[in-house]
Amino acid sequence: MLRFLIQRTLRAIVTIVAISMVTFALFFILPANPAQTMCGRNCDAKQIQQTLVNLGLDQPIPTQYTSFVKGIFVGRDYGSGEFLRHCNAPCLGYSYRSNEKVTDILARTLPVTVSVVTGAAVLWVLFGVSLGMLSALRRGTVFDKASIGVSLVGASMQVYFFGLLLLMIFVYGLKLLPYPQYVSLWVDPVGWIKAMILPWTTLAFLNAALYARLSRAQMLETLSEDFVRTARAKGVPRRAVYLRHALRAAINPIVTVAGLDIGAALAGTVITETVFSLTGLGKTAVTAATQLNLPVVLATVLLAAVFIVVANIIVDGLYAVIDPRVRLGA
Repeated sequence: MLRFLIQRTLRAIVTIVAISMVTFALFFILPANPAQTMCGRNCDAKQIQQTLVNLGLDQPIPTQYTSFVKGIFVGRDYGSGEFLRHCNAPCLGYSYRSNEKVTDILARTLPVTVSVVTGAAVLWVLFGVSLGMLSALRRGTVFDKASIGVSLVGASMQVYFFGLLLLMIFVYGLKLLPYPQYVSLWVDPVGWIKAMILPWTTLAFLNAALYARLSRAQMLETLSEDFVRTARAKGVPRRAVYLRHALRAAINPIVTVAGLDIGAALAGTVITETVFSLTGLGKTAVTAATQLNLPVVLATVLLAAVFIVVANIIVDGLYAVIDPRVRLGA
Protein backbone atom coordinates (compact mmCIF):
# COMPACT_ATOMS: atom_id res chain seq x y z
CA MET A 1 0.00 0.00 0.00
CA LEU A 2 2.79 2.41 0.95
CA ARG A 3 4.73 1.60 -2.22
CA PHE A 4 1.59 2.17 -4.27
CA LEU A 5 1.00 5.62 -2.77
CA ILE A 6 4.69 6.60 -3.15
CA GLN A 7 4.58 5.73 -6.85
CA ARG A 8 1.45 7.81 -7.36
CA THR A 9 2.90 10.72 -5.37
CA LEU A 10 6.12 10.78 -7.41
CA ARG A 11 4.11 10.81 -10.63
CA ALA A 12 2.01 13.64 -9.25
CA ILE A 13 5.10 15.71 -8.42
CA VAL A 14 6.44 15.28 -11.95
CA THR A 15 3.03 16.28 -13.33
CA ILE A 16 2.86 19.43 -11.20
CA VAL A 17 6.39 20.47 -12.22
CA ALA A 18 5.51 20.01 -15.89
CA ILE A 19 2.30 22.00 -15.45
CA SER A 20 4.18 24.81 -13.70
CA MET A 21 6.65 25.04 -16.61
CA VAL A 22 3.95 25.12 -19.26
CA THR A 23 1.85 27.62 -17.33
CA PHE A 24 4.80 29.89 -16.66
CA ALA A 25 5.67 29.82 -20.35
CA LEU A 26 2.11 30.67 -21.38
CA PHE A 27 1.92 33.75 -19.17
CA PHE A 28 5.47 35.07 -19.08
CA ILE A 29 7.23 33.87 -22.24
CA LEU A 30 4.67 33.86 -25.05
CA PRO A 31 3.40 37.46 -24.51
CA ALA A 32 5.57 39.95 -26.40
CA ASN A 33 5.75 42.23 -23.36
CA PRO A 34 4.22 40.76 -20.19
CA ALA A 35 5.18 43.85 -18.19
CA GLN A 36 3.05 46.04 -20.44
CA THR A 37 0.21 43.53 -20.20
CA MET A 38 0.26 43.66 -16.40
CA CYS A 39 0.86 47.39 -16.14
CA GLY A 40 -2.12 48.32 -18.32
CA ARG A 41 -2.79 50.53 -21.32
CA ASN A 42 -2.38 53.80 -19.44
CA CYS A 43 1.21 53.09 -18.37
CA ASP A 44 4.02 55.06 -19.96
CA ALA A 45 7.40 53.62 -20.97
CA LYS A 46 8.95 54.41 -17.58
CA GLN A 47 6.20 52.62 -15.65
CA ILE A 48 6.44 49.60 -17.95
CA GLN A 49 10.20 49.43 -17.44
CA GLN A 50 9.77 49.73 -13.67
CA THR A 51 7.24 46.86 -13.71
CA LEU A 52 9.66 44.82 -15.81
CA VAL A 53 12.44 45.31 -13.26
CA ASN A 54 10.23 44.90 -10.16
CA LEU A 55 8.88 41.54 -11.29
CA GLY A 56 12.26 40.32 -12.49
CA LEU A 57 11.07 40.02 -16.08
CA ASP A 58 14.31 41.58 -17.33
CA GLN A 59 16.18 38.42 -16.30
CA PRO A 60 16.77 35.39 -18.57
CA ILE A 61 13.82 32.99 -18.78
CA PRO A 62 15.51 30.15 -16.81
CA THR A 63 16.40 32.64 -14.07
CA GLN A 64 12.80 33.88 -13.93
CA TYR A 65 11.41 30.37 -13.56
CA THR A 66 14.05 29.42 -10.99
CA SER A 67 13.24 32.53 -8.94
CA PHE A 68 9.54 31.70 -9.13
CA VAL A 69 10.07 28.15 -7.86
CA LYS A 70 12.52 29.36 -5.21
CA GLY A 71 9.94 31.84 -3.96
CA ILE A 72 7.47 29.02 -3.31
CA PHE A 73 9.86 27.34 -0.87
CA VAL A 74 11.95 30.14 0.67
CA GLY A 75 10.29 33.40 -0.43
CA ARG A 76 11.75 36.18 -2.58
CA ASP A 77 12.03 39.95 -3.02
CA TYR A 78 10.45 42.01 -5.77
CA GLY A 79 11.91 45.33 -6.93
CA SER A 80 14.45 47.41 -5.07
CA GLY A 81 14.73 50.64 -3.11
CA GLU A 82 11.36 52.28 -2.50
CA PHE A 83 9.71 49.62 -4.69
CA LEU A 84 11.14 46.73 -2.64
CA ARG A 85 8.50 44.17 -1.67
CA HIS A 86 9.30 41.02 0.31
CA CYS A 87 7.14 37.96 -0.28
CA ASN A 88 7.31 35.22 2.35
CA ALA A 89 7.18 31.54 1.43
CA PRO A 90 5.11 30.16 -0.10
CA CYS A 91 5.37 33.06 -2.54
CA LEU A 92 3.30 32.72 -5.71
CA GLY A 93 4.00 36.19 -7.02
CA TYR A 94 3.19 39.84 -6.42
CA SER A 95 0.30 41.74 -7.96
CA TYR A 96 1.15 45.33 -8.76
CA ARG A 97 -2.44 45.93 -9.88
CA SER A 98 -3.77 45.44 -6.35
CA ASN A 99 -0.39 46.11 -4.67
CA GLU A 100 -0.44 42.93 -2.59
CA LYS A 101 1.03 39.46 -2.51
CA VAL A 102 -0.81 36.80 -4.46
CA THR A 103 -0.79 34.54 -1.40
CA ASP A 104 -2.73 37.21 0.51
CA ILE A 105 -5.37 37.21 -2.23
CA LEU A 106 -5.59 33.41 -2.15
CA ALA A 107 -5.73 33.34 1.65
CA ARG A 108 -8.74 35.66 1.46
CA THR A 109 -10.63 33.87 -1.32
CA LEU A 110 -9.73 30.18 -0.97
CA PRO A 111 -11.64 29.64 2.31
CA VAL A 112 -14.81 30.85 0.56
CA THR A 113 -14.47 28.27 -2.21
CA VAL A 114 -13.49 25.51 0.21
CA SER A 115 -16.53 26.29 2.36
CA VAL A 116 -18.88 26.11 -0.62
CA VAL A 117 -17.40 22.94 -2.09
CA THR A 118 -16.94 20.85 1.07
CA GLY A 119 -20.51 21.27 2.27
CA ALA A 120 -21.97 20.80 -1.21
CA ALA A 121 -19.81 17.72 -1.87
CA VAL A 122 -21.03 16.00 1.28
CA LEU A 123 -24.63 16.66 0.27
CA TRP A 124 -24.36 15.65 -3.38
CA VAL A 125 -22.41 12.44 -2.68
CA LEU A 126 -24.61 11.41 0.25
CA PHE A 127 -27.98 12.10 -1.34
CA GLY A 128 -27.02 11.33 -4.93
CA VAL A 129 -25.48 7.93 -4.24
CA SER A 130 -28.18 6.97 -1.72
CA LEU A 131 -30.95 7.90 -4.13
CA GLY A 132 -29.33 6.00 -6.99
CA MET A 133 -28.70 2.86 -4.96
CA LEU A 134 -32.24 2.79 -3.58
CA SER A 135 -33.64 3.31 -7.07
CA ALA A 136 -31.63 0.36 -8.36
CA LEU A 137 -32.84 -1.87 -5.54
CA ARG A 138 -36.45 -0.82 -6.22
CA ARG A 139 -36.25 -0.89 -9.98
CA GLY A 140 -39.55 -0.29 -11.74
CA THR A 141 -41.38 1.01 -8.65
CA VAL A 142 -42.96 4.41 -8.18
CA PHE A 143 -39.95 5.47 -6.10
CA ASP A 144 -37.59 4.53 -8.93
CA LYS A 145 -39.57 6.48 -11.51
CA ALA A 146 -39.87 9.51 -9.24
CA SER A 147 -36.14 9.53 -8.52
CA ILE A 148 -35.36 9.31 -12.23
CA GLY A 149 -37.65 12.28 -12.84
CA VAL A 150 -35.96 14.32 -10.12
CA SER A 151 -32.56 13.39 -11.53
CA LEU A 152 -33.53 14.55 -15.02
CA VAL A 153 -34.78 17.86 -13.64
CA GLY A 154 -31.61 18.38 -11.63
CA ALA A 155 -29.32 17.40 -14.52
CA SER A 156 -31.02 19.89 -16.84
CA MET A 157 -31.10 22.73 -14.30
CA GLN A 158 -28.63 25.62 -14.48
CA VAL A 159 -26.82 27.03 -11.46
CA TYR A 160 -27.65 30.65 -12.21
CA PHE A 161 -31.38 29.84 -12.51
CA PHE A 162 -31.73 27.51 -9.52
CA GLY A 163 -29.59 29.73 -7.30
CA LEU A 164 -31.61 32.84 -8.10
CA LEU A 165 -34.80 30.84 -7.54
CA LEU A 166 -33.66 29.85 -4.05
CA LEU A 167 -32.71 33.45 -3.29
CA MET A 168 -36.13 34.67 -4.39
CA ILE A 169 -37.96 32.10 -2.26
CA PHE A 170 -35.95 31.84 0.95
CA VAL A 171 -34.28 35.26 1.17
CA TYR A 172 -36.61 37.77 -0.46
CA GLY A 173 -39.90 35.86 -0.23
CA LEU A 174 -40.13 33.87 2.99
CA LYS A 175 -37.19 35.72 4.60
CA LEU A 176 -36.07 32.55 6.31
CA LEU A 177 -32.39 33.03 5.49
CA PRO A 178 -30.09 36.04 5.26
CA TYR A 179 -28.43 36.96 1.99
CA PRO A 180 -25.27 34.80 1.71
CA GLN A 181 -22.24 36.67 3.05
CA TYR A 182 -19.18 34.64 3.90
CA VAL A 183 -18.44 34.28 7.60
CA SER A 184 -15.49 32.29 8.90
CA LEU A 185 -16.39 28.92 10.41
CA TRP A 186 -14.02 29.56 13.32
CA VAL A 187 -15.56 32.96 14.11
CA ASP A 188 -19.27 32.17 13.82
CA PRO A 189 -20.18 28.53 13.02
CA VAL A 190 -23.93 29.23 12.98
CA GLY A 191 -23.48 32.26 10.73
CA TRP A 192 -21.22 30.18 8.47
CA ILE A 193 -23.93 27.55 8.01
CA LYS A 194 -26.61 30.15 7.33
CA ALA A 195 -24.42 31.87 4.76
CA MET A 196 -23.48 28.63 2.99
CA ILE A 197 -26.75 26.70 3.02
CA LEU A 198 -28.10 28.18 -0.23
CA PRO A 199 -24.82 27.79 -2.19
CA TRP A 200 -24.55 24.24 -0.83
CA THR A 201 -28.09 23.39 -1.87
CA THR A 202 -27.67 24.90 -5.33
CA LEU A 203 -24.42 23.13 -6.14
CA ALA A 204 -25.45 19.87 -4.46
CA PHE A 205 -28.84 19.57 -6.19
CA LEU A 206 -27.36 19.74 -9.66
CA ASN A 207 -24.50 17.33 -8.92
CA ALA A 208 -26.61 14.92 -6.86
CA ALA A 209 -28.82 14.37 -9.89
CA LEU A 210 -25.86 13.17 -11.95
CA TYR A 211 -24.60 10.95 -9.12
CA ALA A 212 -28.03 9.40 -8.68
CA ARG A 213 -28.14 8.38 -12.34
CA LEU A 214 -24.56 7.10 -12.30
CA SER A 215 -24.91 5.11 -9.08
CA ARG A 216 -28.23 3.62 -10.22
CA ALA A 217 -26.70 2.43 -13.50
CA GLN A 218 -23.63 1.01 -11.75
CA MET A 219 -25.69 -0.78 -9.13
CA LEU A 220 -28.01 -2.34 -11.73
CA GLU A 221 -25.00 -3.57 -13.69
CA THR A 222 -23.37 -5.02 -10.58
CA LEU A 223 -26.53 -6.78 -9.43
CA SER A 224 -26.54 -8.71 -12.69
CA GLU A 225 -22.99 -10.03 -12.18
CA ASP A 226 -22.30 -13.70 -11.53
CA PHE A 227 -20.72 -13.18 -8.10
CA VAL A 228 -23.91 -11.48 -6.84
CA ARG A 229 -26.08 -14.33 -8.09
CA THR A 230 -23.68 -16.81 -6.50
CA ALA A 231 -23.89 -15.01 -3.16
CA ARG A 232 -27.69 -15.12 -3.32
CA ALA A 233 -27.64 -18.81 -4.23
CA LYS A 234 -25.44 -19.56 -1.20
CA GLY A 235 -28.06 -17.99 1.06
CA VAL A 236 -26.13 -14.86 1.97
CA PRO A 237 -28.52 -12.37 3.62
CA ARG A 238 -29.91 -9.78 1.25
CA ARG A 239 -28.45 -6.88 3.23
CA ALA A 240 -24.97 -8.41 3.09
CA VAL A 241 -25.28 -9.06 -0.65
CA TYR A 242 -26.14 -5.43 -1.33
CA LEU A 243 -23.75 -3.72 1.06
CA ARG A 244 -20.76 -6.07 1.26
CA HIS A 245 -20.65 -7.31 -2.33
CA ALA A 246 -22.69 -5.23 -4.80
CA LEU A 247 -22.10 -1.78 -3.32
CA ARG A 248 -18.35 -2.32 -2.94
CA ALA A 249 -18.04 -3.36 -6.59
CA ALA A 250 -20.27 -0.55 -7.88
CA ILE A 251 -18.62 2.24 -5.91
CA ASN A 252 -15.32 2.38 -7.87
CA PRO A 253 -16.52 4.53 -10.80
CA ILE A 254 -18.39 6.79 -8.39
CA VAL A 255 -15.21 7.34 -6.35
CA THR A 256 -13.39 8.34 -9.53
CA VAL A 257 -16.02 10.85 -10.60
CA ALA A 258 -16.41 12.23 -7.08
CA GLY A 259 -12.68 12.80 -6.64
CA LEU A 260 -12.32 14.61 -9.96
CA ASP A 261 -15.50 16.64 -9.44
CA ILE A 262 -14.44 17.81 -5.99
CA GLY A 263 -10.96 18.65 -7.24
CA ALA A 264 -12.38 20.61 -10.16
CA ALA A 265 -14.88 22.38 -7.90
CA LEU A 266 -12.11 23.44 -5.52
CA ALA A 267 -10.38 24.97 -8.52
CA GLY A 268 -13.26 27.42 -8.70
CA THR A 269 -17.05 27.39 -8.67
CA VAL A 270 -17.25 30.68 -10.50
CA ILE A 271 -20.95 30.60 -11.44
CA THR A 272 -22.12 29.68 -7.94
CA GLU A 273 -19.87 32.33 -6.41
CA THR A 274 -21.12 34.96 -8.84
CA VAL A 275 -24.81 34.14 -8.25
CA PHE A 276 -24.42 34.50 -4.48
CA SER A 277 -21.89 37.39 -4.66
CA LEU A 278 -19.17 35.36 -2.93
CA THR A 279 -15.60 36.33 -3.75
CA GLY A 280 -14.01 32.90 -3.99
CA LEU A 281 -11.19 31.43 -6.02
CA GLY A 282 -13.20 31.07 -9.23
CA LYS A 283 -14.52 34.61 -9.23
CA THR A 284 -11.04 35.93 -8.39
CA ALA A 285 -9.52 34.00 -11.31
CA VAL A 286 -12.07 35.40 -13.77
CA THR A 287 -11.56 38.96 -12.48
CA ALA A 288 -7.78 38.57 -12.74
CA ALA A 289 -8.10 37.28 -16.30
CA THR A 290 -10.23 40.24 -17.37
CA GLN A 291 -7.76 42.64 -15.75
CA LEU A 292 -4.75 40.78 -17.23
CA ASN A 293 -3.38 40.34 -13.72
CA LEU A 294 -0.94 37.61 -14.77
CA PRO A 295 0.57 36.70 -11.36
CA VAL A 296 -2.90 36.01 -9.94
CA VAL A 297 -3.98 34.05 -13.02
CA LEU A 298 -0.78 31.99 -12.90
CA ALA A 299 -1.27 31.21 -9.20
CA THR A 300 -4.92 30.20 -9.59
CA VAL A 301 -4.12 27.95 -12.56
CA LEU A 302 -1.33 26.22 -10.62
CA LEU A 303 -3.53 25.86 -7.55
CA ALA A 304 -6.30 24.37 -9.68
CA ALA A 305 -3.81 21.87 -11.14
CA VAL A 306 -2.64 20.91 -7.64
CA PHE A 307 -6.23 20.29 -6.55
CA ILE A 308 -6.85 18.00 -9.52
CA VAL A 309 -3.59 16.09 -9.05
CA VAL A 310 -4.15 15.66 -5.29
CA ALA A 311 -7.71 14.49 -5.97
CA ASN A 312 -6.30 11.83 -8.31
CA ILE A 313 -3.88 10.63 -5.61
CA ILE A 314 -6.72 10.36 -3.10
CA VAL A 315 -8.85 8.47 -5.61
CA ASP A 316 -5.97 6.05 -6.31
CA GLY A 317 -5.55 5.50 -2.57
CA LEU A 318 -9.27 4.81 -2.13
CA TYR A 319 -9.10 2.38 -5.05
CA ALA A 320 -6.36 0.47 -3.28
CA VAL A 321 -8.49 0.27 -0.13
CA ILE A 322 -11.70 -0.72 -1.92
CA ASP A 323 -10.15 -3.14 -4.43
CA PRO A 324 -6.85 -4.87 -3.46
CA ARG A 325 -6.33 -5.86 -7.11
CA VAL A 326 -5.34 -2.25 -7.81
CA ARG A 327 -2.36 -2.59 -5.47
CA LEU A 328 -1.29 -5.81 -7.13
CA GLY A 329 -1.28 -4.16 -10.54
CA ALA A 330 0.59 -1.03 -9.42
